Amino acid sequence: MPDGRQAWPRRVESHSPAVDDISAEVARLRGAGVSLRNDVVTGPGGQQILLDDPSGNPIELFQPAAR
Repeated sequence: MPDGRQAWPRRVESHSPAVDDISAEVARLRGAGVSLRNDVVTGPGGQQILLDDPSGNPIELFQPAAR
C-alpha cells in the first residue's frame, strides 16, 4: 500500500463486493469520509480499491472488466 502497510494482514478473510461503477462508489465513499487505503488499481480482470471498515478491517471493492 502507498503508506507501507500490507494489503492484507496474514490469515484474514477478505470481502470483495462487486460494484457496477467503481468511480461513482469511490466518490460517494470519499464524500462520506471513508478511509481508502489506495487509489483505484486497474488490471486485466477489472478495477479494485481497498478501504477500511469502521473496525479497520480491509474491504476490497471490485468492478469486473467489461466482456
